[in-house]
Amino acid sequence: MEIQLPRGTKDWFGDEIEVRRYIENIERELCRLFNIKELDTPVFEYTELFERGVGDTTDIVQKEMYTFMDKGDRSITLKPEGTAGAVRAFMQNNMYANVQPTKLFYIMPMFRYEKPQSGRLRQHHQFGVEYFGSSEPTADVEVITLLIKLFCKLKLPDVKLHINSIGCKSCRREYNERFIKYLEENKEDLCDTCRERMYKNPMRVIDCKNIQCKDIAKNAPRVLDYLDDECKNHFEKLKRLLEVQNIAYEIDKDIVRGQDYYTKTVFEFIDRRGSTICGGGRYDNLVEEIGGKSIPAVGFGVGVERLLLALTEENILPIIKNDIDIFIGYIGDKACEEVQKLASSFRDYNIKVEVEHMNRSVKAQMKYADKIGAKNVVIIGDNELKTGICKLKNMHTGEENETTLDKILHMLYN
Repeated sequence: MEIQLPRGTKDWFGDEIEVRRYIENIERELCRLFNIKELDTPVFEYTELFERGVGDTTDIVQKEMYTFMDKGDRSITLKPEGTAGAVRAFMQNNMYANVQPTKLFYIMPMFRYEKPQSGRLRQHHQFGVEYFGSSEPTADVEVITLLIKLFCKLKLPDVKLHINSIGCKSCRREYNERFIKYLEENKEDLCDTCRERMYKNPMRVIDCKNIQCKDIAKNAPRVLDYLDDECKNHFEKLKRLLEVQNIAYEIDKDIVRGQDYYTKTVFEFIDRRGSTICGGGRYDNLVEEIGGKSIPAVGFGVGVERLLLALTEENILPIIKNDIDIFIGYIGDKACEEVQKLASSFRDYNIKVEVEHMNRSVKAQMKYADKIGAKNVVIIGDNELKTGICKLKNMHTGEENETTLDKILHMLYN
């Protein structure tokens, strides 16, 4: 049997990886402007981190993680999302001892065992930002602003911001009691998973994809109506800060996000087709729940593949120019040696060079140079070596200029 890619994965090469790198470079530059430092953590962590951090009632932990026992009989999981690993790194490296806030970003592969579909792979690349140390809504607004700037730079049209507040442990206590009572009245119509979860984390029912559960959730009470004074004030300040920057938003009481760690602010960006591009929110208890100090935090994650899908659907994928400054061909062994030296000296000056490797005819070499988009071509043979004179052809205009081998560098560099 021919060995193929595992289902839900893909090979990145050619124009696709160039576009992905283009997006990632924009993300890195934006993080530089916001003074956000890069974080790189392992692709696998101890399973307990995600059980405690993401939540053992979530679909991620119950259904979607790649988990295995290593040779030391330890339970290891390939990272399904970035926040829990970032929190672990923040704690383990004593970053809370630094001047706060600590602002981190990462661009890393994540792994989820879910049904592969357009824009959703079992191995995907996530751009994430995490702010630790600030409980102020200014931090929430800043990460939202970064995303808006990202969408603007990618020229994604009509991306709408939806916001909600899911409160804190204190105000959720009363809400959960009311919600559970409502769910008990409709318990027979809930799916098995929601019946199992409703007492431990009833808000997961709002997230359920089952049609009957969705219908029940439509008329359920919403946590936004049960906020205590502190959470209300936080949400009001968030809205004012968005309005000051002329950032349009829509309050969406259905946003609860798929992880258990969120508190207060949650948000999503929706494209004009109604699909969620990315989301995030505040997680003020997560550091403490994983075993650290009480440190507030806020962040987001956006799938690079999801961005690529949105750009493709809008037909605005960036065109990445891959121009080669010069192709150097040759005829004969002596000329081959000279070409290698010439190419090496050109590259020292950051000139992009392709040389002949297939021992083709001059005609075939010229065809190849045209096919790869070389701007200029020079073919070196015995005569060029003897006289030191050659012809440099501009492939865009067809113009040929007679010059010397030692002057080609000067002509290209200037």
